[in-house]
Amino acid sequence: MSSLAEGSQGRSWTRWYHARWQRWMVRRLPPQSPIELTQRRLFIFPSRPGLAFLGVLAAILVAAINYENNMAYALTFWLGSVFVVAVHMTFANLHRLQVQAVGAVPVFAGQQARLVVRLSARGRRSYCGLAAGWHTAGDAFSVPGRGSYDLSLFCCAPSRGWFDPGRFLLETRYPLGLLRCWTWLDLGQRVLVYPTPLAPTQLWEAHSGGGRDGPPRGPSGEELADFKAYQPGDPLKSIAWAAYARSDTLVSKVMGDTQAQDLWLDFSRLPMADSETRLSWLCWLVLDAHNAQLRFGLRMPGVELAPAVGEPHRDAALRALALYTPGSGA
Repeated sequence: MSSLAEGSQGRSWTRWYHARWQRWMVRRLPPQSPIELTQRRLFIFPSRPGLAFLGVLAAILVAAINYENNMAYALTFWLGSVFVVAVHMTFANLHRLQVQAVGAVPVFAGQQARLVVRLSARGRRSYCGLAAGWHTAGDAFSVPGRGSYDLSLFCCAPSRGWFDPGRFLLETRYPLGLLRCWTWLDLGQRVLVYPTPLAPTQLWEAHSGGGRDGPPRGPSGEELADFKAYQPGDPLKSIAWAAYARSDTLVSKVMGDTQAQDLWLDFSRLPMADSETRLSWLCWLVLDAHNAQLRFGLRMPGVELAPAVGEPHRDAALRALALYTPGSGA
């Protein structure tokens, strides 16, 4: 019992410290883009090799005092001056660097989101040996004088909607590695995350015997254009009996020539399932209709997109799916 209590207290203290640290970071480094790295936004401290260097320097100084050796004094002062110069050079390697959010490409849930950050140097001085990452720094790169460098940062987008990746780390240990100068930046970037495309294969297989990769066709060459909840009076031949055997829910098939008429993707007419599953089905159907160059419309609670074709229409439909709020417009 005592160990459990100690573990709970430890987690509580960690949460308190993390919350307090985040509040301090927001006050000290508020979200902003573009941003110029000034003295207020930079932190500098000796690295592990730097601490070892200072330890050796202290040992040499003690030996010089003990033995009154002038060469040891000279070596101590010379190495100390090298360390002081390294402090200025390491700090200057981030100071006045311009950082700006360029953009982020929408992705599907579970994929790696790519955020682009542009680092620019206004003066002739180059910025060498920089590294960046979400929690730890990655590979080193440089920004040329009067030039810029587009940095790509990748992170996993877990769920649909707007995804805020938070702060990323930018640091340098140039030129000697004795000091580490760093900052945590929040450029206010967000990534639009679409639902994960999920093909409603369980319904198609029910009508095609599992031998098709897409919607089955009717006896006259018509395609299965849609599904809807069963209504009293629907023909018995239109009922998806195999789907009923699997889900215990009556669903009617809507057959039609999808090339001759507009295709409507209706949230409410999909088979009974949770909202996220329906959104994943609609996402797959939107992509499939776009790839087939079909005119399609989208109906959702609170949203209706008229039938159209083209990438802007596809993107508008995917955006509506990504930002759907359960219960809206119902």
